[in-house]
Amino acid sequence: MTSLTVNGTVRTSVSPPATPLLDVLRGEFGLTGTRFGCGEEQCGACLVLIDGAPAQACGREIATLEGRAVTTVEGLAGHGIIAALIAEQAGQCGYCLSGMAVAAAALLARNPTPGRAEIAQALDPQLCRCGAHPRILRAVERAARDMAAGGTGR
Repeated sequence: MTSLTVNGTVRTSVSPPATPLLDVLRGEFGLTGTRFGCGEEQCGACLVLIDGAPAQACGREIATLEGRAVTTVEGLAGHGIIAALIAEQAGQCGYCLSGMAVAAAALLARNPTPGRAEIAQALDPQLCRCGAHPRILRAVERAARDMAAGGTGR
């Protein structure tokens, strides 16, 4: 058994130690916002925050997370990036969007006023095949502006 904090709640996984975090989140904990993309830590669909840092959930074994804090896209409810993604109609198919939101939240936590180049660099590892990148970039810029003006950016 592995105990960890997921989205602010202490959870205990009964999955075998080598089970990927992604499988535990989706299958055991019912948190399906984090997506399975490639399964090889290459596409970013499974991005979560582990102790505040972006990490791929598909290749991380649950046993390595004892006592750690994991934030999924569901844990970003109320964060300014979510409202901005909606306002900018940034999702097309939406498959990459949870990973994009997590990457953007991590960026905004370390730099609340990133420039466009820094936003693009932070989101570069996240694959999107729909061509929604321009809207996603605008959404991150919007979230930074809104959060600077007093919006939610936890």
